[in-house]
Parts: sequence; C-alpha cells; structure tokens
Amino acid sequence: MIGREREQKVLSEAYTSTNPEFVAVYGRRRVGKTYLVRETFSNRLTFQHSGLANSSMPDQLAAWVDSIGEAGLQVRRKPKNWLEAFGLLKEVIKSSKDKRKVIFIDEMPWMDTPRSKFVMALEHFWNGWASARKDVLLIICGSATSWIVNNIFKNHGGLHNRVTRRIHLSPFTLHECEQYVEQHHLDMSRYQLLLGYMVLGGIPFYWSQLQRGMSIDQNIDALFFSENGCLRYEFDELYASLFRHPEPYIDVINALGKKKGGMTREQMVSTSRCLTDNGKLTRVLQDLEYSGFIRAYHSIGKRVRDTIYQLIDNFSVFYFVYLANNKENDPHFWTHHIDTPIYNSWCGLAFERVCLLHIPQIKRALGIDGIAANVYAWQSKSQKEGTRGVQIDLLIDRADHVINICEMKFSSREYRLDKDEAEKLRYRKARFSEETNSRKALHLTMITTYGLLHNSHWGDIQKEVTAADLIRD
Repeated sequence: MIGREREQKVLSEAYTSTNPEFVAVYGRRRVGKTYLVRETFSNRLTFQHSGLANSSMPDQLAAWVDSIGEAGLQVRRKPKNWLEAFGLLKEVIKSSKDKRKVIFIDEMPWMDTPRSKFVMALEHFWNGWASARKDVLLIICGSATSWIVNNIFKNHGGLHNRVTRRIHLSPFTLHECEQYVEQHHLDMSRYQLLLGYMVLGGIPFYWSQLQRGMSIDQNIDALFFSENGCLRYEFDELYASLFRHPEPYIDVINALGKKKGGMTREQMVSTSRCLTDNGKLTRVLQDLEYSGFIRAYHSIGKRVRDTIYQLIDNFSVFYFVYLANNKENDPHFWTHHIDTPIYNSWCGLAFERVCLLHIPQIKRALGIDGIAANVYAWQSKSQKEGTRGVQIDLLIDRADHVINICEMKFSSREYRLDKDEAEKLRYRKARFSEETNSRKALHLTMITTYGLLHNSHWGDIQKEVTAADLIRD
C-alpha cells in the first residue's frame, strides 16, 4: 500500500484495544477509504456491508440481509426497519467466534434514506448494546463527508461524542503519487508527474486509470476526451455521490470556478442567479470545505464577513477550463491544444492549486517547518485612479517576524523574471506593506517548477522553492 501509514496505525490500535471502538473513516469519492480498511484487516472482518447509491429503504434493507447472510446468519424473517436490521447484526456478533468482532459499514450516508430513522437505529445499536461489549470494533465509512460530520461528529443526540477515533483520508501528496508511479512502472518524468497532479489531484483511483506506454498527455486524452473515457462524466457523478441534492453545491462550484482568486459570499450571490445569502448557503459552503473542494481564508486586516472562498480541487478546476463548455468532439483535444493560450493560462492556475495543497512541503523547503506560521491570501482593490488591484495567493506569516510573499509560476524550464514582472512583485510588496502596516520583514518568495533564471531582475527574491521541493516527502 502506498502511504497511509498513520491511518493503518490508527486502525491497528483500534483493533488491539481492549475497549469497544467506534471508528469513522471519511474522505471524498475515490480516495481509497474502502481499500484502506480491507487491506488493513484482510480476512479479519466479522461483518461488512456497503450502502446502495440512490436506493430506497426497502432496497437498502434487502442488501443488508444479503450481507447478514454472507456473514453466516440465516435470516428467517426480513426486517421491516433499521431497528430490526441492527438486531440481525447483534445476532451475527453474538454467534461469531472471532476474538475481535470487526464490523465494517461502508457508504453509510447512502443508507440514511428519508424517513428511515437510520441514525436513531444506529444510536440504539451502539449505545444500547455494542458499546457494552469490549470485543466490538465498529468502522463506519462514507464519501459524503458532510453527512459524517453533521450526523455523527456533530450529533446532539445519542451519538454525541461516541466516535473514539477519526480518520480523514486525504488525497495523495505529490510524493505519494511519485511512489505510485514508480510501483506501477509508469515511467514518468517529474514534469509529467506534476502535470498529472494538476489534472487528477491526488485521487488514487484516477491515477490507477493511467496506462503504461502512454505519455501523461495521451492519458489525459484517453481519460477525458475519448468517447469511452472513464473520467469523461466524472464531475457530475462526483458531486451526485457526495450530496443528496447536489444542485446548490454545483452552483457554488460553478461560481467559484469563474474567478481564480475566489469570492466572498456577497460576490457569489451577486454573480449567480441560483444562490441566495441565507443559512442554506452557509451549510453548502461548510460542506464543500469539509470535503476539500474549497478553502475559506481571511485576508490580513479584513473582517470575518469578508471571508473569501476559493476553489482548490484540481479536478474541478480542470473541468471548468476544459470540459464544462467543450462542444468539440475531438478525442485528441488535449494534445491538440498543448501550448495554446488557454493551456498556458490553465497551467498557471492549476500549479497554484498544487502549491496550496503542499504548504508543509513549502515550509520545509524554506527551512521554517519548525516555526509557527499562519497561511493567508490577500487582495486589495484599486483605491484611486492610476492604481491597480493586487492579489497575493499565498502569504506565510511566521512567528519569527517574517512574512513570505509567495509568487507561484509554472514553466517548462527555468522561469525568467523580466523587468515588468519584477516591478509587479515590488508593487505588490509595497501595497501590502502600506495597507497592512506590517512591521515584519517581507520576503519575496518564488515557487516555480525548475527554479529561477538568475538574470538581472531576480535580485529582490529572497527565497526559491521548486517542484522538486514539493515532491519531497
């Protein structure tokens, strides 16, 4: 298994514990949750079941009965509700000779159909019976992160504070993707690896679809633009699998997908006919943040109400640039558009998202991983005639009285900083200093693929970080 050492350790500790354990494993679709549990426990699962997508309560109960039968219990009477269904699970546990009864319920959010009272039955099963047995390890799992958070972690009833261990399974880092590529003999350069991450993010299933003997560009065509590409319709399937009513979530993603630097709530509502500034929007934004699709950040010196929401999911960014309005029926669309203006613009945007997902690696490259630091972005509109707006996507505000003002640039070779770009960087630094009244030292920092060409304009740059730094463990 690639990575996941910490997560496997948590599961192993839960298995060897002498207490009842209630473990929640959550994370976005295709990130490897089911694989993690099954690989960790192999043939030690006493009972396993997976909820059915978009199915009724009778269908969910019928599938549950099948799983009960697979566990060795003969069902004489089909359950009418989830209380009776969990009663069958009790019988499986009581009849099992396993020293540790490992119960794995996958895709639990799908089982909570309207008016099914599923959560109430789960509460009764755990509080009224399973939690009194020291030999039970219950593992629940789900791609709908918001359901896990709102119904389990934030439960104000019988499940309040009952989860003993939480595992939020994150996408692979660049380093883990490199391990995957090496293990599967895909023979990629680090430039191709980075390009792949800019499209696929760190989702293991997406990487598993790459074919040997093809370049990353050929693979992108095959996955997204060929008639039978397995990821051609992934966007709609992704959000539909995570949210019972995906429309408002896609509305938010649509709005954020149109602006690189992100938007405030007010800006989202004003630019979208589908969004209203109310409690429902608050819930949607929270759910998308829980699921790792967006980030919320506060600019230094700004009010909480000025919180900016930014789309950071690599796959979603790729979708909006290349797939959302693509009317061409060209199976080689990607390779036919390499090095075009839209391609170069997307590369810059996608590389920034990769950097934002690798802050620990950036801090390590700067030699400040042991220093407390907060990460921000900052923007300022033009204040008077003759001035221009300023956007800084990454600021690292350090406890040692330094702020790294980071500029992220993607290039197929050493990045050449010209006179105009150097002047823009100095201008951003001056505007930030003036408007925030910061007394800290301001270090201009360049994050690039292959480093900076050391010409006559790079002298103001204090620190450099390269793609190789992002890939290091």
